Amino acid sequence: MSGLPLAFALDAPLFLLLLLLIPAGLYAIHLARSQRRRRAIRMPAVATLKSVAQKQPWHRRWLPIALLALTVALLSVAMTRPEVTVATPQSRSTVVLVTDASGSMSAEDVSPTRMEAAKSAAKRFLGGVPDQTRVGLVGYSRSPSIVQEPTTDRGVVTKAIDALVASGPTYTQDALDVALDAIKAEGDPAKNGGTRPPGAIVLLSDGTPDQSQDPLASAARAKQERIPIYTVALGTAGGTIPGLGGQPQSVPPDPDLMRRIAQASGGESFSVADASQLDKIYEGLGSRVATEAEQREITAGFAGGGLLTLALAVGFALKWRSRVG
Repeated sequence: MSGLPLAFALDAPLFLLLLLLIPAGLYAIHLARSQRRRRAIRMPAVATLKSVAQKQPWHRRWLPIALLALTVALLSVAMTRPEVTVATPQSRSTVVLVTDASGSMSAEDVSPTRMEAAKSAAKRFLGGVPDQTRVGLVGYSRSPSIVQEPTTDRGVVTKAIDALVASGPTYTQDALDVALDAIKAEGDPAKNGGTRPPGAIVLLSDGTPDQSQDPLASAARAKQERIPIYTVALGTAGGTIPGLGGQPQSVPPDPDLMRRIAQASGGESFSVADASQLDKIYEGLGSRVATEAEQREITAGFAGGGLLTLALAVGFALKWRSRVG
């Protein structure tokens, strides 16, 4: 099923100059009526005729004219060959969920924990994408510890999500590279006839990557390969986990970095501070990342509307033509 229109374009906009016929026509009607009044023969019994003649309602004079003006407008737009860009579900697409499973994901500022909230949202995401969409998972901390290649088997991906455990540092670049390789592999000659289906990555992380990591380099690669990265920064500035000696260790998210990753790849970024927000974002992303922009010409709609208004204008004009009653 098609989504809402995303953009409107005209293939031959110069035909819009035909819209000038509308004010020109109205002016011509005004001149004709003015000349008719000036040339009218004065009759001695005009007052008597006025009292007998039935006054014509204003809509009988102006409705046919308005319909003719609308006809000109609709046919002018039709001649420009208008197109709309709509989001349509992909017959086949690939999405890889890249989920941070570092130690900071055990923070409880997002109920019940960041990790459990992320798991719940990922499962909701699975229910929001079309059945034919292939979904993979990369769970990472020091390394991509859990990697599920893209598949249409939702049960397999769900098991991989359930296996995520919060522990270790944050190696975001390595995880993104694995995800990009997985999407790129979907275009291997052994799969899909050698044609890579459209792909996207949904990255969820709650902190700054290890200093050895440069996720922006992976984002640049994603941009080159036309694989947008949708990022979600999870957590609050006050989030903590037990540190050395049991002292609270601050683990704030890094929404600025996540925003830059998304921008560099051509995706979008989000920041969430509670589980309900995360569920809504993932549910929305499920339908967004599995669609593509498709151009559709809508000339027939404008042309049909113009012919309909023309028929109505002629019909009303014949029905309400001036006569003495």
